[in-house]
Amino acid sequence: MSKDQGRVVVVPCSGIGKPSGSVSREAAYELCESLRPQNTELVALSKLVLGDAATHETVARTPCVAIDGCQQMCASKMVKKSGGTVIHAVAVLDAFRRHRELKAEGIAELNDAGRKLARVMAQEMADTVDAIASAEAAKGESHA
Repeated sequence: MSKDQGRVVVVPCSGIGKPSGSVSREAAYELCESLRPQNTELVALSKLVLGDAATHETVARTPCVAIDGCQQMCASKMVKKSGGTVIHAVAVLDAFRRHRELKAEGIAELNDAGRKLARVMAQEMADTVDAIASAEAAKGESHA
């Protein structure tokens, strides 16, 4: 089994100056640092935009979850442009539509509702990461 087997790359929006971008990043941190550190790798969107070769290589060989802060879907688009596969795309706006009581505000620091929305999103993505990791592990076992 390769070191990437069962791992998922997480690419959040980098929408600096927008609450939805902050929610995207906070959700990614929660997922990658607290909920599923063993199954995820956080990749900064800026590294893809700047053409970092090692980052492009990682994205190209590992299933990706893109967290888009707005309708421009920069995270999803850059993963695809970098040769990667978006196995699951999450939009902050869609999460907010499901949880209207959690309206994110603030830029440098999110309000409580924004932080809660990020945690909700991270938990939802953790379930997705588990399913992806299980499928990848099963695929690896069938090729062994």
